[in-house]
Formats: sequence, structure tokens, C-alpha cells
Amino acid sequence: MTKITMYSTQVCPYCVMAERLLLSKGVTITEKILVDQDPVRREEMMTRTGRRTVPQIFIGDTHVGGFDDLSALDKAGKLDPLLGQ
Repeated sequence: MTKITMYSTQVCPYCVMAERLLLSKGVTITEKILVDQDPVRREEMMTRTGRRTVPQIFIGDTHVGGFDDLSALDKAGKLDPLLGQ
């Protein structure tokens, strides 16, 4: 199973939508990192992605980006191969 990591906050509607999209594909987020509770993890996210906003999603070692990026991958038919489906 492919590891899925998502940097998130407790109140993030785009994070919820990203999680729903992944669940609709039959996969669950392996690691959810709440950056609003841990400034060190927020710094880690910004260093890894170059972005400040959540969600930031990794499928395996591939940085997908945020919800809009995830949705665009799905619409282009490129999400399933990343998920190993």
C-alpha cells in the first residue's frame, strides 16, 4: 500500500475535501500532520514543499500539492496510477 502523508490543520475545508477524494478512491491517509499544533512540523512542511498553505499531500515520495492539484490529477486520470491502482 502506498503511503499517503497530508500536512493539515484542524479546521481546513480543503483538507476535508482532499481526504474525501482519497477515501472515494479506497485509500486512507497514512499520516496526517497537524501543523497548527506544531510549529516545527509547519517549518518542515514549508521546507519540503516550498508552500505555506494546507493541505500539502505526498503520495509516497511524490509531492502532489494541495486539494486543487489532487483534484486536477484525478480529472486528468493521473491519480490512480500514483495510488497504485
